[in-house]
Amino acid sequence: MLTTQAQTATGKYAPINGLNMYYEIHGKGFPLVLIHGGGSTIGTTWGRILPLLVKTHQVIAVEMQAHGHTADIDRPLSFTQDADDIAALLRHLKIDKADIFGFSNGASTTLEMAIRHPQMVHKIIVASTMYNKAGAQSWFFPMMAKASFEEMPQPFKDAYLVIHPGDQKGLRAMYDRDVARMQNFPEIKDEDIRSIKVPTLIISGNNDVNTLEHALEMIRKIEKAQLAVFPGGHGDYLGEITTLKPGIQPALPALPVVETFLADH
Repeated sequence: MLTTQAQTATGKYAPINGLNMYYEIHGKGFPLVLIHGGGSTIGTTWGRILPLLVKTHQVIAVEMQAHGHTADIDRPLSFTQDADDIAALLRHLKIDKADIFGFSNGASTTLEMAIRHPQMVHKIIVASTMYNKAGAQSWFFPMMAKASFEEMPQPFKDAYLVIHPGDQKGLRAMYDRDVARMQNFPEIKDEDIRSIKVPTLIISGNNDVNTLEHALEMIRKIEKAQLAVFPGGHGDYLGEITTLKPGIQPALPALPVVETFLADH
């Protein structure tokens, strides 16, 4: 089963909280969980950077409820539930502690993981996120209020339909669920953000969906937080699929910063 443009792996499924969760394990080393963004898959968020991370980590890449290979079930989507699903997967894999790296919606899940399951978390990386509505660019939530399926990035649609050929109904359901979650964005309490005690790397583009002021606010509230800001927008620094340009190899400037942050175990 092809997971990225650069390598092949066989994914597995784990029975997690009523969910048949898809995951892949690559490489050796200290466990690093990768959590994709909204509407995405392992490949669309991590396809360019995953083959490099596996050189130094045991990468556990997941697909969350209703995304990619993981089918939807009859329960609401929530970042708290996603965090509980990640914790259950780690227990299923008999992993006591891991580093967690989340992008966009996956970063919201990562924050909840550090809040709800701190004993299972060694370090976290949260990329392109906010923990309250005030942390978003002024255009973001008005845009989400008017979001339409036609505006969903085509690479996300294509990736879903490669996994589920012809399943337009499932694709639309995933989109509607993700949009509804963001339209009713669940803010994290200030005291819960302050409760995060693990080393934290906050990553943002300088033209991201979150404001840089909010990223600075987060590093002031999380005791062991660092901040890295890169030129560009939402996911440029990771080579996320919607940021790719034809004929241009992504530079992946976040990679050395991520590796330096994770290196000390």
